[in-house]
Amino acid sequence: MARAGLDSGWKCLFANDFDYKKVNTYKKNWGNETIVQSDIKTLQCSDLKGAADLVWASFPCQDLSLAGGGAGLRGERSGTFWPFWDLMKSLVKEKRPPKIIALENVCGALTSHDGSDFSAICSALSESDYSFGALVVDAALFLPHSRPRLFIIAVHKDCEIPDNLTLSHSQKSFHTKQLIKAHDLLSEREKSNWIWWSVPLPTINVSKFIDIIEEDSKVDKWDSPEKTSELLQMMSDVNLQKVEDAKRSGIRKVGTLYKRTRKDSEGNKVQRSEVRFDDIAGCLRTPSGGSSRQSILIVEGENIRSRLISIRETARLMGLPDSYVLPENYNEGYHLTGDGVAVPVVRHLANALFEKILSFNKLNRMDAA
Repeated sequence: MARAGLDSGWKCLFANDFDYKKVNTYKKNWGNETIVQSDIKTLQCSDLKGAADLVWASFPCQDLSLAGGGAGLRGERSGTFWPFWDLMKSLVKEKRPPKIIALENVCGALTSHDGSDFSAICSALSESDYSFGALVVDAALFLPHSRPRLFIIAVHKDCEIPDNLTLSHSQKSFHTKQLIKAHDLLSEREKSNWIWWSVPLPTINVSKFIDIIEEDSKVDKWDSPEKTSELLQMMSDVNLQKVEDAKRSGIRKVGTLYKRTRKDSEGNKVQRSEVRFDDIAGCLRTPSGGSSRQSILIVEGENIRSRLISIRETARLMGLPDSYVLPENYNEGYHLTGDGVAVPVVRHLANALFEKILSFNKLNRMDAA
Protein backbone atom coordinates (compact mmCIF):
# COMPACT_ATOMS: atom_id res chain seq x y z
CA MET A 1 0.00 0.00 0.00
CA ALA A 2 2.98 2.28 0.52
CA ARG A 3 3.89 1.62 -3.11
CA ALA A 4 0.34 2.45 -4.21
CA GLY A 5 0.60 5.75 -2.35
CA LEU A 6 3.92 6.69 -3.93
CA ASP A 7 2.38 6.27 -7.41
CA SER A 8 4.02 5.72 -10.80
CA GLY A 9 6.52 8.53 -10.38
CA TRP A 10 8.55 6.29 -8.12
CA LYS A 11 10.55 3.20 -9.08
CA CYS A 12 10.68 0.36 -6.54
CA LEU A 13 14.15 -1.20 -6.18
CA PHE A 14 13.36 -3.73 -3.46
CA ALA A 15 10.43 -4.94 -1.35
CA ASN A 16 10.30 -7.48 1.45
CA ASP A 17 7.69 -9.26 3.56
CA PHE A 18 7.77 -12.37 5.71
CA ASP A 19 4.17 -13.40 4.91
CA TYR A 20 3.98 -15.41 1.69
CA LYS A 21 0.27 -14.61 1.34
CA LYS A 22 0.96 -10.89 1.29
CA VAL A 23 3.84 -11.47 -1.11
CA ASN A 24 1.53 -13.33 -3.48
CA THR A 25 -0.89 -10.38 -3.48
CA TYR A 26 1.98 -7.97 -4.08
CA LYS A 27 3.09 -10.02 -7.10
CA LYS A 28 -0.43 -10.01 -8.57
CA ASN A 29 -0.48 -6.23 -8.44
CA TRP A 30 3.14 -5.20 -8.99
CA GLY A 31 4.90 -8.19 -10.54
CA ASN A 32 7.68 -10.49 -9.30
CA GLU A 33 10.75 -8.38 -9.93
CA THR A 34 11.28 -6.51 -6.66
CA ILE A 35 9.60 -8.52 -3.89
CA VAL A 36 11.55 -10.96 -1.70
CA GLN A 37 9.71 -13.21 0.74
CA SER A 38 11.94 -13.80 3.76
CA ASP A 39 12.52 -13.01 7.39
CA ILE A 40 14.27 -9.64 7.45
CA LYS A 41 16.85 -11.19 9.77
CA THR A 42 18.14 -13.26 6.84
CA LEU A 43 18.66 -10.30 4.49
CA GLN A 44 22.11 -8.94 3.76
CA CYS A 45 23.13 -5.46 2.71
CA SER A 46 24.18 -6.97 -0.64
CA ASP A 47 20.50 -7.80 -1.27
CA LEU A 48 19.78 -4.05 -1.44
CA LYS A 49 21.07 -2.74 -4.74
CA GLY A 50 21.89 0.86 -5.49
CA ALA A 51 21.20 3.95 -3.40
CA ALA A 52 17.56 4.57 -2.49
CA ASP A 53 15.95 7.98 -2.25
CA LEU A 54 13.42 6.55 0.20
CA VAL A 55 13.19 3.51 2.43
CA TRP A 56 9.73 2.85 3.86
CA ALA A 57 9.37 0.48 6.82
CA SER A 58 6.11 -0.54 8.45
CA PHE A 59 7.40 -2.91 11.10
CA PRO A 60 5.02 -5.13 13.13
CA CYS A 61 2.98 -3.23 15.70
CA GLN A 62 1.70 -6.01 17.97
CA ASP A 63 4.26 -5.53 20.75
CA LEU A 64 3.78 -1.74 20.67
CA SER A 65 -0.02 -1.55 20.53
CA LEU A 66 -2.24 -1.08 23.55
CA ALA A 67 -3.82 -4.46 22.81
CA GLY A 68 -0.45 -6.20 22.71
CA GLY A 69 1.55 -7.78 25.49
CA GLY A 70 3.74 -4.75 26.07
CA ALA A 71 7.02 -6.34 24.97
CA GLY A 72 7.83 -3.26 22.88
CA LEU A 73 10.98 -3.27 20.76
CA ARG A 74 12.21 -6.24 22.76
CA GLY A 75 9.31 -8.29 21.44
CA GLU A 76 9.68 -10.95 18.77
CA ARG A 77 7.50 -9.08 16.27
CA SER A 78 8.05 -5.35 16.81
CA GLY A 79 11.68 -6.15 17.58
CA THR A 80 12.20 -6.73 13.86
CA PHE A 81 13.00 -3.03 13.78
CA TRP A 82 16.54 -3.88 14.87
CA PRO A 83 17.53 -6.20 12.00
CA PHE A 84 15.98 -3.62 9.68
CA TRP A 85 18.12 -0.96 11.27
CA ASP A 86 21.23 -3.14 10.94
CA LEU A 87 20.62 -3.07 7.18
CA MET A 88 20.30 0.72 7.23
CA LYS A 89 23.55 1.06 9.20
CA SER A 90 25.29 -1.16 6.66
CA LEU A 91 24.06 1.06 3.84
CA VAL A 92 25.40 4.12 5.67
CA LYS A 93 28.74 2.38 6.20
CA GLU A 94 28.93 1.57 2.48
CA LYS A 95 28.35 5.27 1.74
CA ARG A 96 24.98 4.74 0.12
CA PRO A 97 22.61 5.86 2.88
CA PRO A 98 18.94 6.27 1.99
CA LYS A 99 18.22 9.96 1.67
CA ILE A 100 14.89 9.57 3.50
CA ILE A 101 13.68 6.86 5.88
CA ALA A 102 9.99 6.68 6.78
CA LEU A 103 8.90 4.51 9.70
CA GLU A 104 5.19 3.78 10.23
CA ASN A 105 3.60 2.22 13.28
CA VAL A 106 0.80 2.51 15.82
CA CYS A 107 0.71 5.50 18.15
CA GLY A 108 1.45 3.15 21.02
CA ALA A 109 5.08 3.31 19.88
CA LEU A 110 5.21 6.75 21.53
CA THR A 111 4.37 5.46 25.00
CA SER A 112 5.73 1.90 24.91
CA HIS A 113 7.94 1.32 27.97
CA ASP A 114 7.25 4.88 29.13
CA GLY A 115 8.67 6.34 25.95
CA SER A 116 11.97 4.46 26.00
CA ASP A 117 11.17 2.52 22.81
CA PHE A 118 10.51 5.74 20.90
CA SER A 119 13.69 7.19 22.34
CA ALA A 120 15.62 4.10 21.21
CA ILE A 121 14.44 4.60 17.63
CA CYS A 122 15.37 8.28 17.74
CA SER A 123 18.79 7.40 19.19
CA ALA A 124 19.42 4.91 16.38
CA LEU A 125 18.58 7.59 13.82
CA SER A 126 20.84 10.15 15.52
CA GLU A 127 23.80 7.78 15.65
CA SER A 128 23.58 7.24 11.89
CA ASP A 129 23.55 10.98 11.11
CA TYR A 130 19.85 11.38 10.43
CA SER A 131 17.71 14.34 11.38
CA PHE A 132 14.16 13.29 12.12
CA GLY A 133 10.72 14.25 13.26
CA ALA A 134 7.37 12.57 13.70
CA LEU A 135 3.76 13.11 12.74
CA VAL A 136 0.52 11.52 13.87
CA VAL A 137 -1.77 11.34 10.86
CA ASP A 138 -5.32 9.98 10.97
CA ALA A 139 -6.62 8.39 7.78
CA ALA A 140 -9.98 10.04 8.62
CA LEU A 141 -8.57 13.23 7.09
CA PHE A 142 -8.69 11.46 3.73
CA LEU A 143 -11.05 8.50 4.07
CA PRO A 144 -14.16 7.51 6.10
CA HIS A 145 -11.89 5.47 8.36
CA SER A 146 -10.54 6.33 11.81
CA ARG A 147 -6.92 5.17 11.70
CA PRO A 148 -4.35 7.36 13.50
CA ARG A 149 -0.79 6.25 12.86
CA LEU A 150 2.69 7.44 13.80
CA PHE A 151 5.07 8.40 10.99
CA ILE A 152 8.73 9.05 11.79
CA ILE A 153 10.39 10.83 8.87
CA ALA A 154 14.21 10.95 8.87
CA VAL A 155 16.57 12.69 6.43
CA HIS A 156 20.30 11.94 6.13
CA LYS A 157 22.78 14.74 6.81
CA ASP A 158 23.95 14.69 3.18
CA CYS A 159 20.46 15.76 2.09
CA GLU A 160 19.50 19.40 2.66
CA ILE A 161 16.01 20.19 3.98
CA PRO A 162 14.19 23.26 2.61
CA ASP A 163 13.41 25.80 5.34
CA ASN A 164 9.72 25.93 4.45
CA LEU A 165 9.29 22.27 5.40
CA THR A 166 10.23 22.80 9.04
CA LEU A 167 8.86 24.69 12.03
CA SER A 168 10.48 26.12 15.13
CA HIS A 169 7.79 24.53 17.28
CA SER A 170 5.06 21.90 17.18
CA GLN A 171 1.85 22.43 15.24
CA LYS A 172 -1.53 21.30 16.45
CA SER A 173 -2.68 19.42 13.36
CA PHE A 174 -0.16 16.56 13.33
CA HIS A 175 1.77 16.98 16.60
CA THR A 176 -0.44 15.46 19.27
CA LYS A 177 -0.01 15.92 23.02
CA GLN A 178 1.23 12.32 23.15
CA LEU A 179 3.88 13.07 20.52
CA ILE A 180 4.97 16.29 22.22
CA LYS A 181 5.35 14.43 25.52
CA ALA A 182 7.42 11.71 23.83
CA HIS A 183 9.64 14.41 22.33
CA ASP A 184 10.09 16.06 25.72
CA LEU A 185 11.42 12.78 27.12
CA LEU A 186 14.17 12.51 24.51
CA SER A 187 17.80 13.11 25.41
CA GLU A 188 19.44 16.41 24.51
CA ARG A 189 21.37 14.69 21.73
CA GLU A 190 18.20 13.27 20.24
CA LYS A 191 16.45 16.63 20.53
CA SER A 192 19.34 18.30 18.71
CA ASN A 193 18.50 16.20 15.65
CA TRP A 194 14.74 16.67 15.94
CA ILE A 195 12.62 18.35 13.27
CA TRP A 196 9.12 19.71 13.66
CA TRP A 197 7.84 18.93 10.18
CA SER A 198 5.54 21.44 8.51
CA VAL A 199 2.84 19.50 6.69
CA PRO A 200 -0.39 21.11 5.42
CA LEU A 201 -3.80 19.67 6.08
CA PRO A 202 -5.40 17.99 3.05
CA THR A 203 -7.98 19.93 1.09
CA ILE A 204 -9.92 16.96 -0.29
CA ASN A 205 -13.55 16.22 0.56
CA VAL A 206 -13.75 13.04 2.60
CA SER A 207 -16.39 10.59 1.45
CA LYS A 208 -18.85 9.04 3.91
CA PHE A 209 -18.78 5.44 5.03
CA ILE A 210 -22.05 4.76 3.20
CA ASP A 211 -20.27 5.71 -0.06
CA ILE A 212 -17.88 2.75 0.11
CA ILE A 213 -20.56 0.10 0.70
CA GLU A 214 -20.82 -2.56 -2.02
CA GLU A 215 -24.12 -3.30 -3.73
CA ASP A 216 -26.13 -6.13 -2.20
CA SER A 217 -25.60 -8.26 -5.31
CA LYS A 218 -21.82 -8.24 -4.73
CA VAL A 219 -21.97 -9.21 -1.07
CA ASP A 220 -21.64 -12.88 -0.25
CA LYS A 221 -23.79 -13.23 2.83
CA TRP A 222 -26.04 -11.29 5.19
CA ASP A 223 -26.51 -12.40 8.78
CA SER A 224 -29.64 -14.29 9.68
CA PRO A 225 -32.31 -12.32 11.60
CA GLU A 226 -31.34 -14.38 14.65
CA LYS A 227 -27.69 -13.35 14.32
CA THR A 228 -28.61 -9.68 13.96
CA SER A 229 -30.88 -9.94 16.99
CA GLU A 230 -28.01 -11.49 18.96
CA LEU A 231 -25.76 -8.55 18.09
CA LEU A 232 -28.45 -6.12 19.26
CA GLN A 233 -28.89 -8.01 22.51
CA MET A 234 -25.15 -7.67 23.17
CA MET A 235 -25.40 -3.87 23.10
CA SER A 236 -25.36 -1.60 26.11
CA ASP A 237 -28.19 0.86 26.63
CA VAL A 238 -26.08 3.61 25.08
CA ASN A 239 -25.53 1.65 21.87
CA LEU A 240 -29.14 0.47 21.70
CA GLN A 241 -30.17 4.13 21.86
CA LYS A 242 -27.99 4.81 18.82
CA VAL A 243 -29.94 2.14 16.93
CA GLU A 244 -33.27 3.59 18.07
CA ASP A 245 -32.18 7.06 16.93
CA ALA A 246 -31.20 5.60 13.54
CA LYS A 247 -34.64 3.94 13.22
CA ARG A 248 -36.41 7.21 13.93
CA SER A 249 -34.24 9.26 11.57
CA GLY A 250 -36.40 8.39 8.57
CA ILE A 251 -33.37 7.75 6.36
CA ARG A 252 -31.16 4.76 5.61
CA LYS A 253 -28.39 4.67 8.20
CA VAL A 254 -25.25 2.60 7.79
CA GLY A 255 -23.08 2.00 10.81
CA THR A 256 -20.05 -0.07 11.72
CA LEU A 257 -20.00 -2.50 14.59
CA TYR A 258 -17.28 -4.16 16.65
CA LYS A 259 -17.40 -6.72 19.41
CA ARG A 260 -15.54 -5.53 22.48
CA THR A 261 -14.76 -7.04 25.86
CA ARG A 262 -15.96 -4.67 28.59
CA LYS A 263 -16.51 -4.85 32.33
CA ASP A 264 -20.04 -4.76 33.67
CA SER A 265 -21.17 -2.91 36.81
CA GLU A 266 -19.87 -5.77 38.95
CA GLY A 267 -16.46 -5.85 37.32
CA ASN A 268 -17.08 -8.99 35.27
CA LYS A 269 -15.80 -9.15 31.70
CA VAL A 270 -18.59 -9.36 29.14
CA GLN A 271 -18.61 -9.18 25.37
CA ARG A 272 -20.45 -6.19 23.96
CA SER A 273 -21.26 -5.09 20.44
CA GLU A 274 -20.68 -1.38 19.89
CA VAL A 275 -22.00 0.59 16.92
CA ARG A 276 -21.24 4.00 15.42
CA PHE A 277 -23.30 5.98 12.88
CA ASP A 278 -20.96 8.95 12.41
CA ASP A 279 -20.11 8.17 8.74
CA ILE A 280 -16.66 6.87 9.73
CA ALA A 281 -15.57 3.25 10.12
CA GLY A 282 -13.66 2.12 13.16
CA CYS A 283 -10.00 1.27 12.74
CA LEU A 284 -9.44 -1.93 10.77
CA ARG A 285 -7.52 -4.55 12.69
CA THR A 286 -6.25 -7.99 11.78
CA PRO A 287 -8.90 -10.71 12.40
CA SER A 288 -7.48 -12.48 15.42
CA GLY A 289 -10.06 -14.87 16.81
CA GLY A 290 -12.84 -13.27 14.76
CA SER A 291 -13.99 -10.74 17.37
CA SER A 292 -12.03 -7.88 15.86
CA ARG A 293 -13.61 -8.24 12.43
CA GLN A 294 -15.77 -5.24 11.70
CA SER A 295 -19.44 -5.65 10.79
CA ILE A 296 -21.90 -3.38 9.04
CA LEU A 297 -25.32 -2.54 10.50
CA ILE A 298 -27.90 -1.11 8.10
CA VAL A 299 -31.02 0.45 9.60
CA GLU A 300 -34.01 1.39 7.43
CA GLY A 301 -36.87 2.14 9.79
CA GLU A 302 -37.75 -1.08 11.60
CA ASN A 303 -35.71 -3.15 9.15
CA ILE A 304 -32.23 -3.91 10.54
CA ARG A 305 -29.62 -6.00 8.73
CA SER A 306 -26.06 -6.94 9.60
CA ARG A 307 -23.11 -8.64 7.93
CA LEU A 308 -19.33 -8.70 8.03
CA ILE A 309 -17.69 -5.91 6.11
CA SER A 310 -16.49 -7.20 2.73
CA ILE A 311 -12.84 -7.34 1.72
CA ARG A 312 -13.43 -4.87 -1.10
CA GLU A 313 -15.00 -2.47 1.40
CA THR A 314 -11.95 -2.76 3.68
CA ALA A 315 -9.72 -2.05 0.68
CA ARG A 316 -11.75 1.06 -0.11
CA LEU A 317 -11.35 2.17 3.50
CA MET A 318 -7.58 1.98 2.97
CA GLY A 319 -7.79 4.00 -0.24
CA LEU A 320 -7.03 1.14 -2.64
CA PRO A 321 -8.71 1.32 -6.07
CA ASP A 322 -11.24 -1.33 -7.06
CA SER A 323 -8.75 -2.51 -9.69
CA TYR A 324 -6.42 -3.68 -6.91
CA VAL A 325 -6.33 -7.50 -6.85
CA LEU A 326 -7.27 -8.86 -3.40
CA PRO A 327 -6.97 -12.36 -1.91
CA GLU A 328 -10.02 -14.55 -2.44
CA ASN A 329 -9.90 -15.86 1.12
CA TYR A 330 -11.75 -13.55 3.52
CA ASN A 331 -9.34 -13.70 6.44
CA GLU A 332 -6.32 -13.29 4.17
CA GLY A 333 -7.87 -10.20 2.61
CA TYR A 334 -8.89 -8.74 5.96
CA HIS A 335 -5.40 -9.37 7.34
CA LEU A 336 -3.84 -7.66 4.33
CA THR A 337 -5.92 -4.50 4.62
CA GLY A 338 -6.01 -4.44 8.43
CA ASP A 339 -2.21 -4.59 8.49
CA GLY A 340 -1.69 -1.93 5.83
CA VAL A 341 -1.10 1.79 5.57
CA ALA A 342 -3.72 4.14 4.15
CA VAL A 343 -2.79 4.94 0.56
CA PRO A 344 -3.73 8.67 0.50
CA VAL A 345 -1.75 9.27 3.69
CA VAL A 346 1.38 7.99 1.93
CA ARG A 347 0.59 10.16 -1.10
CA HIS A 348 0.15 13.23 1.10
CA LEU A 349 3.49 12.68 2.86
CA ALA A 350 5.20 12.07 -0.47
CA ASN A 351 3.76 15.26 -1.93
CA ALA A 352 4.31 17.40 1.15
CA LEU A 353 7.77 16.16 2.17
CA PHE A 354 9.54 13.40 0.25
CA GLU A 355 9.26 14.76 -3.26
CA LYS A 356 9.96 18.36 -2.21
CA ILE A 357 13.12 17.36 -0.34
CA LEU A 358 14.40 15.28 -3.23
CA SER A 359 13.56 17.92 -5.86
CA PHE A 360 15.26 20.62 -3.79
CA ASN A 361 18.47 18.61 -3.55
CA LYS A 362 18.39 17.67 -7.22
CA LEU A 363 18.17 21.34 -8.18
CA ASN A 364 21.01 22.20 -5.80
CA ARG A 365 23.22 19.54 -7.40
CA MET A 366 22.42 20.90 -10.84
CA ASP A 367 23.28 24.45 -9.72
CA ALA A 368 26.56 23.24 -8.20
CA ALA A 369 27.47 21.48 -11.44
